[in-house]
Parts: sequence; structure tokens; C-alpha cells
Amino acid sequence: MTEAFELSSPAFAEGDTIPLKYVFNGWGAEGENISPPLQWTGVPEGAQSLALTVYDPDAPTGSGFWHWVIFNIPAGQSAFPEGATGSIAAPSIEGRTDWGAPGYGGPCPPPGAPAHRYIFTLHALSVPALPLDAEASAAMVGFMIGMNSLGSAKLTAHYAR
Repeated sequence: MTEAFELSSPAFAEGDTIPLKYVFNGWGAEGENISPPLQWTGVPEGAQSLALTVYDPDAPTGSGFWHWVIFNIPAGQSAFPEGATGSIAAPSIEGRTDWGAPGYGGPCPPPGAPAHRYIFTLHALSVPALPLDAEASAAMVGFMIGMNSLGSAKLTAHYAR
């Protein structure tokens, strides 16, 4: 029997509220904007690389909001430590988010809005690398993920202020 493909964090569980230290620091939010620790198991057989996305479908933009994009993660890797953003080792690439630059940008929903969902998704890919660089838009990375996906594992948490 194959082990289930699962994504988790020692900092919060499925459905939990994201702790303040992982929340954006700016635009009225007072978090520390530290990227959370993540770990995974059961990467599908045949995966040649991985990609991680963090997406808020509830952002009032009409198209959601991309908070973190990492691709070309080696298939044998099994975790990112807390605070990994900005020190992600090659061949992995942190792509441009909707904050306008590569790297993690924590939750920052409008004050008084219902809690937003933050969907952390680890994608197993059939290619060793996506032919993109750090300037690629999150939408382009998402397109390339979709074209090369072998499966995904999700962790969804919430935040409101």
C-alpha cells in the first residue's frame, strides 16, 4: 500500500487559525511575517520535483492572492524549517507573489472581514524543473504546475483580524 501524500505543519493543524508570528507585518497587520515550518510525506512515485503554493481564495481581488510560491524543489526533500523564506537553496526557486516580489508574505485580510482561508498546497511534478525563473508570475507557475502534476497535498488554515 502506498503512503498517502500529506502536507502538515508543527505550528498549526488543518482548520486552525494561523499564529500571529506567521502573519504579515504591514498594512495594519502586526505579525512577524515568518514563513511557517512545513513537512510532507508520501510523495507520489515518479515525482521528479515539487512545488509549494500558498493561496488565499477569499482575498477581495477578484482573483485571490498568492502568498508564497516555490518551485523546482527536489523530490527527495521533505520539509522547510520555520523562517526558510529568503534562504531557500538552489535548485528551488521562490517565485514572485502578489506582494510583488519573491518570498513569503503572510496573511493580511482586511480588518473586520470573515476569516480568510490560506491553502498551502504541495504539488508533485513529473518534470525535474519548471522552465521558469523567480520573475515568473504565480499564475504562470500555477499553469506549469497544472501541466505537470502527479498529485497534490493540502493544508488549509484560517486568519482574520
